[in-house]
Amino acid sequence: MGLEVGAALSYVLALVVILIVVMLLLKPLKLILKLIINGIIGLVLLLAVNFIGKFVGIKIGINIITIIIAGFLGIPGVILLIIINYIL
Repeated sequence: MGLEVGAALSYVLALVVILIVVMLLLKPLKLILKLIINGIIGLVLLLAVNFIGKFVGIKIGINIITIIIAGFLGIPGVILLIIINYIL
């Protein structure tokens, strides 16, 4: 009732294939999660700028484009949005 070498190698190969498939499926989920978190951080930054900007006259419109820019670029993105707001 011993385990043959061929069967043992088949089990190991199946486990490796399952591991590879799981790793490939998790990468896009991590990327999507990271983009969502960055978008939320961008929204918080924009809200903070608008709250503090009330006192100095700075206002940035909050929409999906500004949230994406602030999310991808972070603080430099918010500074860029402030500069663009004053140029246009």
